[in-house]
Amino acid sequence: MKTWKKAAAVLFVAVLAGSALMPGLASHAAETGKKAGKVSIVSKENTVPTYQAGESREWVLTVTNETSAPIEQIAVAPDLGEGGQDWPFQTQVQDYRQEIGSLQPGEARDVAFTFVQREDVPTARYTIRFLVASADGVLTEKKFYVNTTAKPEAEKPSGGQDGSGNEQQSIGGGSQGGADYDLLSADAGGFSNGGASYSGGASGNGAVPRVIVTGFTTDPAEVRAGSDFTLTIHLKNTSKTMRVSNMLFDMEAPTEGKDEQSTAPAFLPTSGSSSVYLEGIAAGGTADISIQLNAKADLLQKPYSMELNMKYEDANAQQIEAASSVSIPVKQDARFEFSDFEISPESIAVGEEANVMCSLYNLGRIKLYNLKAVFEGACIEKEEVFIGNVESGATASIDAMLEGKKAGKGPGKVTMTVSYEDESGNISKTTKDFQLEVLDAVEEEMPAETMMPEETSSGFPVLLVVLLAALVVILAVVFVIKKKKKARLTMEEEGLLDELDRPSEDEH
Repeated sequence: MKTWKKAAAVLFVAVLAGSALMPGLASHAAETGKKAGKVSIVSKENTVPTYQAGESREWVLTVTNETSAPIEQIAVAPDLGEGGQDWPFQTQVQDYRQEIGSLQPGEARDVAFTFVQREDVPTARYTIRFLVASADGVLTEKKFYVNTTAKPEAEKPSGGQDGSGNEQQSIGGGSQGGADYDLLSADAGGFSNGGASYSGGASGNGAVPRVIVTGFTTDPAEVRAGSDFTLTIHLKNTSKTMRVSNMLFDMEAPTEGKDEQSTAPAFLPTSGSSSVYLEGIAAGGTADISIQLNAKADLLQKPYSMELNMKYEDANAQQIEAASSVSIPVKQDARFEFSDFEISPESIAVGEEANVMCSLYNLGRIKLYNLKAVFEGACIEKEEVFIGNVESGATASIDAMLEGKKAGKGPGKVTMTVSYEDESGNISKTTKDFQLEVLDAVEEEMPAETMMPEETSSGFPVLLVVLLAALVVILAVVFVIKKKKKARLTMEEEGLLDELDRPSEDEH
């Protein structure tokens, strides 16, 4: 009995110690993850969702920015898998991707997906992978479990159909043949086969040959607004046994414009037709299609998604339709002007300063980031001025104080170099010159007669004091002389009186 009590006491102490340490460990783990920096995605209810055959249910996930910097253009999408057996839900939309915008450091946001379980799915546990990506690529991915419940045998449809009676065929949203595609990096340009539905006939074994987009290129590589370019799309027939033929591709660009007069597709074919025909692709083979396009001149600098609708036939002449999309980034050229320089004064001496001012007018459709101006010349000290960001259609003031360094022979050339960054961080520079004269420093000497009044007038009245002192000395001398003269006269008078007062010899 005593042994049992001792063991219980030891266990109780261990539990208390463990509970005391757990918050510290959890805090340490959280801090470590925060320092490392990541984006996390978790199921909001933290439970394994269970679906019933034909049941529609919402699945909420929470995405959190655990890095120390904001992240822009975040999107979340499920990976539909290589084949229909990997995906237990009906494919009801072309693309399950959801944009959630930007997240500040530490900010979390919920994203909800609604799925309907296929009626031919057995009772099992499936692994569903979700991808989180931004303009810079895939940020994170995580696998979740989901439980499915089979439909009773008496109610099951035949032929591997879904609840609508259509043959269920889907294509992986983030994975094709085991290779991950950057579906969500729209800003960098990309393509999407995610959620693409295939309808039409099937071969004898029930398989529908799939044609997917494996990538695309543009010539030139950077598509500029208002310019022509060639779009080449790379295709692949994923069927290992069946050739596809009589292929028709129709490209549909998004409509852009603020009013009826300016509304038009973002990309227009230069030939007048947006359709491309391809004779066929062998089983497991690849092919390319190309089209000449023109980018609308007033497009904003961002990626534009172009839909690609496909129609083709399998070996049994059954028509199949599919859809995909490509995201084409469009660049806008920076366009700005400078006003005339205002220089005050137009000539300075060595060591003095001149004020130079001008204005920059952003006439383009893009924002200028981290704008700064550097002034350089043989006659001045180098000066750098930071202006900051300048919005499209805005004006920025450039104001600098330039110090003369070395005298030149007449007006000398000074170069102002203005640098700025675009949205991708690429740095561009432009220059503008002006003239500034720098002279030797000259020390001017003033005459002594002129300097004396200035010194005395601004300081102590020395001259007045000297005059007063001289006057006092003169008065003192006069006073002393008079006093001595008076004393001598007095003594003489006293001597005469003494002579008069003495008795004469006769009187004796």
